[in-house]
Amino acid sequence: QVQLVESGGGLVQAGGSLRLSCVASGRTFTYSMGWFRQAPGKEREFVAALSKSDGTTLYADSVKGRFTISRDNAKNTVYLQMNSLKPEDTAVYYCAESYRLRIAVTINEYSYWGQGTQVTVSS
Repeated sequence: QVQLVESGGGLVQAGGSLRLSCVASGRTFTYSMGWFRQAPGKEREFVAALSKSDGTTLYADSVKGRFTISRDNAKNTVYLQMNSLKPEDTAVYYCAESYRLRIAVTINEYSYWGQGTQVTVSS
C-alpha cells in the first residue's frame, strides 16, 4: 500500500511561485509519478509526469515552461515547482503514483492518489 501526502499549497499573487511536495510511504517510487489538478466545476486534469523507466518528463501545454516536476529518492518526495503562476492555475493539486514505468497522462493509469493541496492564485 502506498500513501501520498501533498503539501506546499497556499495563496499567491499572479506571477508568484510555489513548490508543492508529495511525500510517499509504503512501496515508493517503483512506478512513474504525476501531478494532476482539479478546479471548481471542472474535471481533474493532467499537469505533469515523471517516468520511472528513463526519467523523462511531460507537461500539459498550459504549464509547459512554467512548472517543473522532480524527485528526490532519498527523501521519498516528488516536487512540483510552479513559477509565473496565473489565476487559471487555481485548483486542488493531486500527486499520484502510476502502475506504469513509462510516462502516464490519464487518470486511469494511476493507482494511488494523495488528498490534494489547494493552490489559489489571485490576480
